[in-house]
Amino acid sequence: MARLWSYMLRYRGRYAFGLFCLLATGTLAMAVPYLLKRAVDAIAAGSPPSTVAWLALGIILIALVQALTRTFSRFLIFNVGRDIEYDLRNDLFAHLERLPLAYYQTQQTGDLMSRLVNDITAVRMLLGVGFLNLVNTPIYYVYAASIMVSLDWRLTLAALAPYPLVLVIVKRSSRQLMERTLRVQEGLAAMSSRVQENLSGIHVVKAYVREQEETEEFARLNADFSAQNMELAQVRGIIMPVMRAVSTLTTLVVLWYGGLRVIAGVLSLGDLVAFIGYLHILAWPTMALGWMLSIVQRGRAALQRLEQIFVIEPAIDDRGLSWPEGEPLRGEIAFTGVDFAYHTPMNGHRVLAGVNLTVPAGATLAIVGRTGAGKTTLVDLIPRLFDVTAGTVTIDGRDVREIPLAVLRRAIGFVPQDPFLFSRNVRDNVRFGAPDASDAAVDEVAAIAALDRDVSELPHGYDTIVGERGITLSGGQKQRVTLARALLVDPTILILDDALSSVDTETEGRILGRLRGLMRQRTSIVIAHRISTVRDADLIAVVDDGRIVELGDHATLLAHAGFYADLFQRQRLTEELEAL
Repeated sequence: MARLWSYMLRYRGRYAFGLFCLLATGTLAMAVPYLLKRAVDAIAAGSPPSTVAWLALGIILIALVQALTRTFSRFLIFNVGRDIEYDLRNDLFAHLERLPLAYYQTQQTGDLMSRLVNDITAVRMLLGVGFLNLVNTPIYYVYAASIMVSLDWRLTLAALAPYPLVLVIVKRSSRQLMERTLRVQEGLAAMSSRVQENLSGIHVVKAYVREQEETEEFARLNADFSAQNMELAQVRGIIMPVMRAVSTLTTLVVLWYGGLRVIAGVLSLGDLVAFIGYLHILAWPTMALGWMLSIVQRGRAALQRLEQIFVIEPAIDDRGLSWPEGEPLRGEIAFTGVDFAYHTPMNGHRVLAGVNLTVPAGATLAIVGRTGAGKTTLVDLIPRLFDVTAGTVTIDGRDVREIPLAVLRRAIGFVPQDPFLFSRNVRDNVRFGAPDASDAAVDEVAAIAALDRDVSELPHGYDTIVGERGITLSGGQKQRVTLARALLVDPTILILDDALSSVDTETEGRILGRLRGLMRQRTSIVIAHRISTVRDADLIAVVDDGRIVELGDHATLLAHAGFYADLFQRQRLTEELEAL
């Protein structure tokens, strides 16, 4: 709740004015039964009609002012809830953006989306409608009970006698509401995750004819979600009728016992009418108690789920780091005694072990090796997508953990092996890292990536929407868009992680020819399986089982007659067979 208070304090002025309006509304509401009492007693005493008319006019004026203050109170408090919802959603998204890749490897996208949308909406309801009723209900009870006691304390005790039952019900229902609300929100998150996965992977579902099975699995999740909602509704359904019954029972007690006291001359008829009026005022807060409790518990459950994200401190952080204004990185990269494990060092599952490697500034390093050897992990350590378990990665002699992330990552152009495109047009995807780049600059990098011819064949050229994850483009086209994106930022260090694996050999050759001039101007690291991609590199590292087992240029490694030479011979044989 400490985080919630910090948000509420931002808007304490508006909350304070809203509370003032609530107090004013409650005060005015309590005046109406009192004026009714005066009017009934005046009629019973045979007072002039003008007296009753003035009292009626007073009730009308109070009702108008009360309507105004009630409107203001709701406007202020409900809007504060929406403003906090806006702030909270922005803060949560910003926090998610700061969390490292390792966090997302253990999370479901649908669950995070559910928290970002549904749970924050539940918090807004808590801070808006929930807060208003939490404050309003005690005000009405204190006001009404005080006035009722002043009229007749015995009748007040009789009228409020059923209310301990309300407290018992609230106490017993509160925990059940919390538990069942939490289950409902978790069920919604599970269902959202399933939908997100199926829609993102719809081509796989269709390719394997799994539509029926996935539909049945969704129906099962939906049935579980429906059952969880029914369990929650059962608790809510018990509370409201009980509250209504308590309110009705109270009115009957007042009519019976109050009537006896009027007949006995202890109370006036006006007092009894006022008493019933105050009970009428308390009727809604009493009946709404269950609904309000549901909102509060749903908000608490949502806050608990949101806090599970907020408490996670980014494992990769650069707070407190500084960098000289305008000082560039030259691009010399060194790995010294680097170990890395995706979980903990104690589990023995090291992806990299004892890696020592230096890449001079402006040189081109090629990395080859079997699938799963640790090639991608090695280059992921340079922009600090992950941090080393042991050892150091340095750029220009400075540990990457001592370089602000913005400085480090802006100096790196990264083309991942799994190209990702946003559901925008081609131009915006290329410009993602450099949104202010000119159209001429986009054309230039598109030509280097051999993308220009493909773009000219698209229905709207660069303005063609590529769909979610670039679904309307081929694998090779997506790779070339991401390559153009990396080139547009004009990086000091260029990392190509199997960036041309989906491109045909002819196009690959054309791209490599255009890239050579650019790669001589920057430090380049190329991960590839084709020898044709890496043979011209200044340095070639062969990675196997997380270690560098061979290191040298193309000629040196062929002479060594190891893994690289074997790979070269096999690929040359394959090319010769394909040429037959």
